[in-house]
Amino acid sequence: MLAEADATVTHGSGNSMMSRNNYFNKNPDSSISMSKMDVIIPFSPDVPCDNNGQRMWWAFLASSMVTFFGGLFIILLWRTLKYLWTVCCHCNIKKKEAQKVNNPANSQAADGTAKGPDEKDEVVPASEVGWMTSVKDWAGVMISAQTLTGRVLVRVMNIYVTFSSFCLFYSPIESCQNFYKDFTLQIDMFFNVFFLLYFGLRFIAANDKLWFWLEVNSVVDFFTVPPVFVSVYLNRSWLGLRFLRALRLIQFSEILQFLNILKTSNSIKLVNLCSIFISTWLTAAGFIHLVENSGDPWENFQNSQSLSYWECVYLLMVTMSTVGYGDVYAKTTLGRLFMVFFILGGLAMFASYVPEIIELIGNRKKYGGSYSAVNGRKHIVVCGHITLESVSNFLKDFLHKDRDDVNVEIVFLHNISPNLELEALFKRHFTQVEFYQGSVLNPHDLARVKIESADACLILANKYCPDPDAEDASNIMRVISIKNYSPKIRIITQMLQYHNKAHLLNIPSWNWKEGDDAICLAELKAGFIAQSCLAQGLSTMLANLFSMRSFIEIEEDTWQKYYLEGVANEMYTEYLSSAFVGTVLCPCDVIYLPLPSILINPGNHVKMQEGTLGFFIASDAKEVKRAFFYCKACHDDITDPKRIKKCGCKRPKMSVYKQMKLACCFDCGRSERDCSCMSGSVHSNMDTLQRAYPLSSVSVHDCATTLRAFEDEHPSTLSPKKKQRNGGMRNSPNNSPNMMSRHDPLLIPGNEQMENMDMNLKQYDSTGMFHWCPSKEIEKVILTRSEASMTVLSGHVVVCIFGDVTSALVGLRNLVMPLRASNFHYHELKPIVFVGSLEYLRREWETLHNFPKVSILPGTPLSRADLRAVNINLCDMCVILSANQNNIDDASLQDKECILASLNIKSMQFDDSIGLLQANSQGFTPPGMDRSSPDSSPVHGLARQASVTTGANIPIITELVNDSNVQFLDQDDDDDPDTELYLTQPFACGTAFAVSVLDSLMSATYFNDNILTLIRTLVTGGATPELEALLAEENALQGGYSTPQTLANRDRCRVAQLALYDGPFADLGDGGCYGDLFCKALKTYNMLCFGIYRLRDAHLATPSQCTKRYVITNPPYEFELVPTDLIFCLMQFDHNAGQSRTSLSHSSHSSHSSSKKSSSVHSIPTTNRQNRSSKAREAGHKQNATRMNRMSQERKWFTDEPENAYPRNIQIKPMSTHMANQVNQYKSTSSLIPPIREVEDEC
Repeated sequence: MLAEADATVTHGSGNSMMSRNNYFNKNPDSSISMSKMDVIIPFSPDVPCDNNGQRMWWAFLASSMVTFFGGLFIILLWRTLKYLWTVCCHCNIKKKEAQKVNNPANSQAADGTAKGPDEKDEVVPASEVGWMTSVKDWAGVMISAQTLTGRVLVRVMNIYVTFSSFCLFYSPIESCQNFYKDFTLQIDMFFNVFFLLYFGLRFIAANDKLWFWLEVNSVVDFFTVPPVFVSVYLNRSWLGLRFLRALRLIQFSEILQFLNILKTSNSIKLVNLCSIFISTWLTAAGFIHLVENSGDPWENFQNSQSLSYWECVYLLMVTMSTVGYGDVYAKTTLGRLFMVFFILGGLAMFASYVPEIIELIGNRKKYGGSYSAVNGRKHIVVCGHITLESVSNFLKDFLHKDRDDVNVEIVFLHNISPNLELEALFKRHFTQVEFYQGSVLNPHDLARVKIESADACLILANKYCPDPDAEDASNIMRVISIKNYSPKIRIITQMLQYHNKAHLLNIPSWNWKEGDDAICLAELKAGFIAQSCLAQGLSTMLANLFSMRSFIEIEEDTWQKYYLEGVANEMYTEYLSSAFVGTVLCPCDVIYLPLPSILINPGNHVKMQEGTLGFFIASDAKEVKRAFFYCKACHDDITDPKRIKKCGCKRPKMSVYKQMKLACCFDCGRSERDCSCMSGSVHSNMDTLQRAYPLSSVSVHDCATTLRAFEDEHPSTLSPKKKQRNGGMRNSPNNSPNMMSRHDPLLIPGNEQMENMDMNLKQYDSTGMFHWCPSKEIEKVILTRSEASMTVLSGHVVVCIFGDVTSALVGLRNLVMPLRASNFHYHELKPIVFVGSLEYLRREWETLHNFPKVSILPGTPLSRADLRAVNINLCDMCVILSANQNNIDDASLQDKECILASLNIKSMQFDDSIGLLQANSQGFTPPGMDRSSPDSSPVHGLARQASVTTGANIPIITELVNDSNVQFLDQDDDDDPDTELYLTQPFACGTAFAVSVLDSLMSATYFNDNILTLIRTLVTGGATPELEALLAEENALQGGYSTPQTLANRDRCRVAQLALYDGPFADLGDGGCYGDLFCKALKTYNMLCFGIYRLRDAHLATPSQCTKRYVITNPPYEFELVPTDLIFCLMQFDHNAGQSRTSLSHSSHSSHSSSKKSSSVHSIPTTNRQNRSSKAREAGHKQNATRMNRMSQERKWFTDEPENAYPRNIQIKPMSTHMANQVNQYKSTSSLIPPIREVEDEC
């Protein structure tokens, strides 16, 4: 058959019919007969095609078939010959080898005896690895990407397969090509040579050659590689079955696993599904492309049609999806037959693979990215219990507008994706909040949130979980994981149980000195409630001070107006201006008048130092900044505080050495030249000093004490933020000797008194922070109902506790410790009576058996008989707690027991016949200042109501879990269920407390790490890290001897309430202003006032019978006082308050004080030391004898009285220089009613 020489028809589209039509058009009159089997093949004159005009597809297909079947035949033949050789010629050898394997102990004879020394064992040659095995291992390593060369080989193979597949998509079906001149054919040859080498490596590494020969990848190589070599020989190419190369994409997932790119199961599964679906799709499209462009062989290829490869891809997709538009369809019989079978499998694959692929893609973590840090902006990581409630409470306080500009980005990390409400909350704060899904237990997730560069990590706890110990264990594991990844990061975590804090000390990198803090909710909750037992309403005031609240203005003259004005105040810290350096803080107008914010409890004997840090109560941070900007030269005559702004005066910048030098000189009273406090060792180690000790303190800081401590303890590991005095910074009891250097006249008794002190008497714990007694068996403190009635309790604290053997422990030790702080004298301690299940109290007793004046009445708080037995109408406070709250799923029923107990008490009625007995109750009188004290006493005249005839007048504080349940406590309020807790009447009155108010401590602690220490100092009674370390060793307080060091720890402030209707402040109670009261209390009595506890209806013109009070925090200077107000204040430890046992006999009271509280106290003037010492010794011996005789005769209701306690006289320095030194003489009186045993003053 002749072909036109100049025909240059391109076959890119596979159109062989076009060349044939051109031929007939140009030769219409040709007489040459055409055979129906003749096919025109495109060629060039310079391409010597063999058999021009004939298709040679059969030659390419035959090469592949011969290769496949020939190799298969050789493998089978080899296996057959090997089997015959083994069976026929090597059976005996095989048996011997099997015998050697089964009998390895051939060193012994058949009878079990050892071979003789002359017998020689047969030498068995060690097996050696042959060269074939070595080559096989090498090939296996190469193709499995075990080495760098293998990984490169796998990547190159993947790239070549991809390029080769795309090149075939644009190649003609069959064409004449010269290998030496056609560049595409050369590239194709290069690819296939590489595939051939890779096939050889796979063949060598295969253990089973037969299965290797039959696997898909081998079949692909058989039908793609040999046709390339045939095309070089024939000078023509045929596309043929090279579309099978797309089947190699099935192994794409394995290649990515070899390269360690795919690691998770979801990603591997997703790539597997996608690769199988795509490779099947492309391979089927290649077959349709081949048959449709070639035609049917039995039709002499006459029914072909021109379809590009991508049209075939489109055809296969609409076929699999059963859409079938009909614009493209198969015309050939082979194509249609293939489509019939393909649509069955393709439809099944499409219906199963595509939904699964979409599901896997949809299940990919929406928040699975990584955090990108912003230059100049810090970020914190928040993890743990991430819910809508916890996050909203945290963000509300953290991002409050009253703070300075919060240039901190918050990154939340949680393993559960947020719900729609939480996601909406994140979107509202998208400029400062980001969320990432992951776990802090996974180092990869910690790296995603850049934990190593975070400013801090905050861990939130689930306060409502049924198992607090399990929740604490989870948070401790989070701390361990984070500290293991980044030991230097600062961590602030919430803990539910106090005893679990000890586990944090086991973490090597946990260091509270570097900012790590654990906010124990049980400890602080119990501490807040305990302080309310000493000053009712204090829990509400403290909770509001450490929470960020916005100011809500009310025009009406209601109690809510004054309450909300106080709620807008918060606690801040700020360094004081150099204008205050050298001033004594006793003249309070130096601070209070120019800056209407107050400092926490400064002493009248301490001078201000450079760099002093003060705690302020103010409405926002801008007001507190005035303390730093205040300038004596520029702002001395300013009366409007808002005008105090940064001035242009240059502030002297002193070196650390200079600051310490001046501070030391202020303390020792010498000039800078004569001062010898700065030793050479301190001067030579100033850099270390700057890192070890701070220059400032809460309210004040004695720098000379710091210098001496530095010389004694150098080198120190404390960070600059941490080591401060106990005004609010972390303090160690071991620093007390240095503190005594400043308080020598107040703390150190005279020589005679030191001789009388019994150093062998353990009255306090080993740290000197709490009263202590030897451990008692629980049976010795159990009172029956009749015994409790005979005891006639008064002025005590009743703790109603709900719990059983299965309830989680609430930690009653944290409630008792503040009530047993050593800054109370022994006679000032309020007896504590627990009313509840004995089984539950037995579990708590291990932590309570070392506290004095504690008793138990087994029963139930819902029993009125039990409540009357403990004289609940004469108590100073009734605390209602429950250990069963978190075991109930319904939030509305979580507080049912506490609410029922509270309503039960309020509905009780009492007789007035025992009104005289309550005259001995101290009520809320500040300890150490009794009714019999002189009129100059700051609390002269404070008393409770003449009698309590109804339970509504009993002071009660109820713990709640669900904030909305507060509406059920008071029946006379109109609180809406959706009202926030701090806006409700029970919370404002201090009769309700919820743990949710402590959520704000997380952000408050982050912004100021001194806040948490200040709170713990105020509410826990003096718990220190050293005490926590001791409790971690033994879960109980250890007694210690009374030494000057431990006694010095008693000198710390405490909370009290001042009365205005009687005493030295009575003149200010009727129309006086709060600012005058503040100055008088601070000047005269060294007391710091910070709030008012006012009757709810005091603003009404008509008198009201309501006895409810509410809290007013830090009122303004001109705020008008009323006689019924009670003033919250911080008072120093009163050494003059040591007294003997207070009599309960009503006969010891005068008729004037029959309805008031009084005690029998007699004072004598001071004479000389000799008379005083002799009288003290004589009185001591007499009282010892009397007490021992009484103890042998009377029954002891409280068994914690020390055996050798006797009164001691201590030289006291009064606050006023006009007052003479005086010594208290104690006198006990008997009573017709058995009193609660009390120990005489210990110090």
